[in-house]
Formats: sequence, C-alpha cells, structure tokens
Amino acid sequence: MTSISIRNVNKIYNRGGLRAVADLDLDIGTSEFLCLLGPSGCGKSTTLRMIAGLEKLTSGQIRIGDRLVDDNEQGVFVPPEKRGLGMVFQNYALWPHMTVEENIDFGLKIRKIPAAERTSITDTVLKKLSIAQYRSRYPSEVSGGQQQRVALARMIAISPDVILLDEPLSNLDAKLRLDMRTELRRIHAELGSTFVFVTHDQWEAMTLATKIAVMNEGRLQQIGTPEDIYDRPANRFVAEFVGTLPINILEMSELGEGPLSAWIGDMLAELDVPAGKAASVGIRPDSIIISQPGDAGAATGQPFCTATIRDRVPTGGNWIVELDIDGRSLFALTIQAGGLTPGAPVSLSVPKGDLHAFDAGGDRLAHS
Repeated sequence: MTSISIRNVNKIYNRGGLRAVADLDLDIGTSEFLCLLGPSGCGKSTTLRMIAGLEKLTSGQIRIGDRLVDDNEQGVFVPPEKRGLGMVFQNYALWPHMTVEENIDFGLKIRKIPAAERTSITDTVLKKLSIAQYRSRYPSEVSGGQQQRVALARMIAISPDVILLDEPLSNLDAKLRLDMRTELRRIHAELGSTFVFVTHDQWEAMTLATKIAVMNEGRLQQIGTPEDIYDRPANRFVAEFVGTLPINILEMSELGEGPLSAWIGDMLAELDVPAGKAASVGIRPDSIIISQPGDAGAATGQPFCTATIRDRVPTGGNWIVELDIDGRSLFALTIQAGGLTPGAPVSLSVPKGDLHAFDAGGDRLAHS
C-alpha cells in the first residue's frame, strides 16, 4: 500500500492572487483513513485535487509512495491517469449510456484486463456492494444511494492503492449516509488502501477517520485522531468547528467579578494556567456535570459553581440544558433530566482537563 507526503504546498489562483492552500505540510500514512475537514472554501477539495493531479500546485511537492508526482521547481508533473489513484466525486460521474455493469467494467477495460478476469472482478464487487440485481440497469434507473454504490464499485474494481473521495455522501439522505459510512469503513478494512476523504461534516469525519486534518482559510489547523481533535483542540477555530453541540466560549475580559469568574479562575488554577494568559476559555456541553446544589464538589473533587436552569430541550437520547450564571448562558448535555426544571438551582462542575484555555491569538494554552 501507499503513503502520501505533501511538503510546503501552495496553490495560488491568478484571479486576484487568491491563495487557496498555503504552506501545507501533511503526511498521510499507509492504509490510513484521513478526513480533510473544514468549512466551504477552506482548501480541502483543492488539496484533494492536487493529490489527484487535477490541479497543478503553485509551489512545493507531492509524493505518492516513493514517487515524486508534482514539483514545479524540478519540472515534474505526473498526470492523473498515471498516479495509480481511484477517485469518487460528489456527483458520482457515471456514464449515463452504460449499464451499471458496464460502468464498473469500464476502468478494467481501459487497463486491458482480460475479459474473463474483468467478469470475475465485476461480479465480485457487484455482490460486495449489494447491487448485483441492478447490473443491467442504467444510472438513471437506480436511486442516488445505488448510484453512489456503483461509483464506489467502479473505483474498487481497479484496486487502487490510494482512494480519494470528494464529499461523496453529501447528496444522500440521512439513512443512506449512515449506511454508506458503515460501508466505507468496511471497504477500508477489507482493502487496506489509503483513503483521503473530503467533508465539511464533522460528524462524518469523527465516525469515519483514523486521522482528521482540520483546515481553515487554506491552512492546516490541526491533525490528529478524532479523540485528539475533540478533546485537545489546537485552537479556538478547531474547538468551535468540531462538536455537534457547539462548545461554550467565554471571553475572560467580559466576565467581570462574580461566581462565574471565580469558578473559571479556580479551574485555571487547577490546571496551572495563569488567568492573565487566558484570553478565552471553552467548555464542551458534555463536559459539564450537573448536580444538586452543593453536591458538585463532593461528587467530582473539582471547583464548582451554582447556576439556574433556564430551559431544557429533548434530543432523543439526551437533553440540552440551558443554564444561567451571572446572567450568562451555558449549555450542557445530559442523559438524565429528572429534577432539571426551569428555575431550579443546580451545581456545576467540570472534570480536570476538560476546560480549554486559549491565548489572545486563539491558540490552546498547555495544561499541566
């Protein structure tokens, strides 16, 4: 299998000198499932297209395995069809005049695979992706989810060492997206190929990836496991972008004097983070422990604060609880809602290490 190395890569479009990707250094390990995650326009699709050879980089270099495939200074550019990659696009890009079977067979035919072997491979992937019953239909005669499976089957059939996926699930409904995420994880485990998956959906990235690279405004913000990205965000952008329920962010300059300011100060002291260095702090809703008044300190051994419940909203398996401290709102996520009625006083605590402190530039401050 194959790794990918991206070194000091820049992509500048001539129209106004737009820098779509800036100073990107990224290593994608062999058989890794890496998600490029970020908002629209952050450079993630441009990065994928440069790996594929569909966009030429402005400077820097890209290696796929031991092979240099793009380097302007050395005059090297390997075209897409010679990079040994498989790619699945957001719009599937199926041939409308070919049947499902013919679409899957097409790449094998281009590679001059013998007919008997092509038939065997096509039959195998049709069964693997549960679309054998549609083999004689045209793309227009199957659903969006089935078209997505055909696009995956066509790519899997050629057994590439590197598989690139550009938001391939965005056109599917919620149930199909869940099914296809499970399918992609299974395919990755079976093939052992290196996967690079572009998405703006952080839930998708968290459930699929072995590693996530978070991008914003063309720059890499953080790379790590899903747990690293969620539990130890490198900066405020990552903290605020990742998380189904947004992180609570408090500006230290706006806290003034009072119970909330004292609570945050006590937690920063527990982490040996000087309060003067922290410009803002973040608390994830699922990190907040809600207890009966006075019980929080005894339950966790951590600093605690008294709050009032403003509201609670059911989400199925959990409750979102809006809390009031000093006239400021905090949101918590809890499984149990018993006794959490609007107007009721409660105690709040946060496990040590679950407070995220950021400096004036938005970078994470190291904890003890």
